[in-house]
Amino acid sequence: MSRKNIRDVAAKAGVAVKTVSRVLNGHPYVSEALKAKVEQAMAELDYRPSVAARILSGAKSNQVALIYDNHSPYYMFQIQKGCWDFCQENGIRLLAQPVDVADPRVGDQVRGLVSETHVDGIILSSPVTDCDPVLRALEAMDIPFVRISPGTNHALTSSVFMDDAQAADDMTTHLINMGHRRIGFIKGHPNHMSSDDRLFGYRRALDRVGIAFEPQLVADGEFDFESGVRAGQYFLDLSPRPTAIFAANDDMAAGVLSVAHDRGIELPGQLSVAGFDNTTLARTVWPPLTTIHQPMAELARTAAEILIGGGDITHRRLPHELVERASVAPPARKP
Repeated sequence: MSRKNIRDVAAKAGVAVKTVSRVLNGHPYVSEALKAKVEQAMAELDYRPSVAARILSGAKSNQVALIYDNHSPYYMFQIQKGCWDFCQENGIRLLAQPVDVADPRVGDQVRGLVSETHVDGIILSSPVTDCDPVLRALEAMDIPFVRISPGTNHALTSSVFMDDAQAADDMTTHLINMGHRRIGFIKGHPNHMSSDDRLFGYRRALDRVGIAFEPQLVADGEFDFESGVRAGQYFLDLSPRPTAIFAANDDMAAGVLSVAHDRGIELPGQLSVAGFDNTTLARTVWPPLTTIHQPMAELARTAAEILIGGGDITHRRLPHELVERASVAPPARKP
């Protein structure tokens, strides 16, 4: 079934296209009778004006907003670039607005952003994508929004995502296939639903080959370098210590590498380290990180494409890839 457009609404209501446009734009000089006819036609056709349609009709601001709260500058650079590239190609301005999902006023802050800027649509990046006050605020304002990698309420809005659990399973399986049996795992920030998915994938891979899950081999992290350092210190103080450490993002993996270098531990001869995301950092640390390529820019670009295109709720899953570099090797043989 083809998506209904503004001309279909006009024909259904028996009015001019310009009249429908005025109703959509909230024009003050439209009679209540005409407004009611147009709104009834829209309801009967299940018509939802896309961001592009609103922009082309002259409504609002010709701009959309990316709202985010993420501790990794490498991740956010890719997310912003993906959104910006698509918006630039389509003549739409992108506003990037950081928020703190732990702030009890975050819903009001987002509501104020929409009211003050009159953006035509919103892209939410994790963990804002699962922040209930933000979701309720946007729903109440009836503004189109698309979520990147949501972990809850999947049917609520359009979304774009990758399979975090399977990606973590793939990396853990790779380490197992290299001969590792004692594998430390650094969790991501607790506000991110992907953190739970990646831990699940790690545990699933261990269980599949009969390696018992050991809670002491899981350390808390916050998706930043500093928490990777803390986790690295914890793991390398264990006896026996892990032969491999899998961090739920590259920033934390870099923190582990730093601790290992400080302690004179040979990498990867005495310790293998793996990351997740395949940010620029993964290629610039030493040794370069074996990691999961998360298509961050592609996720963001697709979110912008879905938002601006409008239409029915849609969900798109993008593929991940395991990228092998020099930070992982078989465990050293005991003398």
